[in-house]
Amino acid sequence: QVQLVESGGGSVQAGGSLRLSCVASGYTASSYCMGWFRQVPGKEREGVGCIDRYGVTKYPDSVKGRFTISKDNAKNTLYLQMNSLKPEDTAMYYCAARASSGYCSLLDVWYNYWGQGTQVTVSS
Repeated sequence: QVQLVESGGGSVQAGGSLRLSCVASGYTASSYCMGWFRQVPGKEREGVGCIDRYGVTKYPDSVKGRFTISKDNAKNTLYLQMNSLKPEDTAMYYCAARASSGYCSLLDVWYNYWGQGTQVTVSS
């Protein structure tokens, strides 16, 4: 049974930082592509970073230079370091995974395993 459990969300003022974690179980994270997504009620889910099994990462322009995705294969844990946070970063954040030997994707439909989410709120 594949499980993904996010943590690290919370409330922060604009300009602050948060680090999200996603602990994976039921599979070996080193052989999977993993991604972070966010969603605001009424809007589509948006990819904010992904990392493939070789450590190659992708980001959308909206977070490039502010967010960093990384993983610790020994701990089966995915991270998202978020700096210079803005009110528009407020959302529920989810981690996702898919077994793949290729590049990762920022499209949510590509992933088949999802966590429950952790809320991030950035106040101005």
